[in-house]
Amino acid sequence: MVSAIAACAFGGDVAGRITALEPQRRGRRFNLYLDGDFAFGVAESIAVRLRVGEWLSDEAIAALRTEDEVERAHERALGYLTPRPRSEAELRRYLAGKGFSASAIEQVMARLRAVGLLDDAAFARFWVENRLRFRPRGRRGLRYELRQKGLDDALIEAALADYDELEAARRFAEGEWRRLASQEEAVRRRRLGERLARRGFAYETIRHILDDLPLPHTTESEDLEP
Repeated sequence: MVSAIAACAFGGDVAGRITALEPQRRGRRFNLYLDGDFAFGVAESIAVRLRVGEWLSDEAIAALRTEDEVERAHERALGYLTPRPRSEAELRRYLAGKGFSASAIEQVMARLRAVGLLDDAAFARFWVENRLRFRPRGRRGLRYELRQKGLDDALIEAALADYDELEAARRFAEGEWRRLASQEEAVRRRRLGERLARRGFAYETIRHILDDLPLPHTTESEDLEP
């Protein structure tokens, strides 16, 4: 057992009796007091198992701190996943950047996988579908983005298996063609080709789009893609 002197030397808490559990002003956390002094904060899910008057050994305190780190990491992860799905690599980098230990991070990852909130295959499909709908890119551009998100090539290729690059290029080109309406024809075509290339479309796809100009189904009254 870690001695009280050693625990104090390393800034840790020592064994003691719980004298109070007080809710914090923000969040679902409680302040835990040992022998009349504030010791540390714990998540509500931990606090409900504790009782005033209960004796906590050094080992019990260490276990509570470890468990609380996992709970804090889990709450952070849920907040990070709220705006949109994330890849495992994204979430791992985020939590590491917040100072959580590797052990806490892996426990959180396992919990989120178990309930379907972390799934790289589903994330890859989401990313491709979202891009096709709102910000079309070519296969090359999508591969680059998904690799940056930490996905392996097998998952990327599976997500791109049914991706219609020509349809994506048409969607993008329709909006850009209208935006370039004030340019001379030759300049308009050149700039459209350059913009398609920057978004990762293949040369053959770009050539096909430029050969089909003016684009079918394009009208000046259509709303621009967001």
